[in-house]
Amino acid sequence: MPDKKKIADLHFMDARCKLIDLAAFFDRMDRHEGAADYRDQALRAALPILLENRGDRAKAVLDFLSDESTELLESAPFQGAFGAPMPKKGGAA
Repeated sequence: MPDKKKIADLHFMDARCKLIDLAAFFDRMDRHEGAADYRDQALRAALPILLENRGDRAKAVLDFLSDESTELLESAPFQGAFGAPMPKKGGAA
């Protein structure tokens, strides 16, 4: 079983790149006009999970960003997913 140093040796640069990409995404969102987007808000709201001392952070973030609605839509606006729960009509996410 690898130790923490071996894991860092193998995966640190990839994690660093993803963190910088996320920071760049937030910078781009902050530089532009317009209403706040629920997906941007969902990513920002999920960030504290990363700093929690727990062994299931990936699952916790996935669960946080998952749409748990059970109501069927009459028709889908497109084939695919939004990646974050859409806000309810007339309210926030």
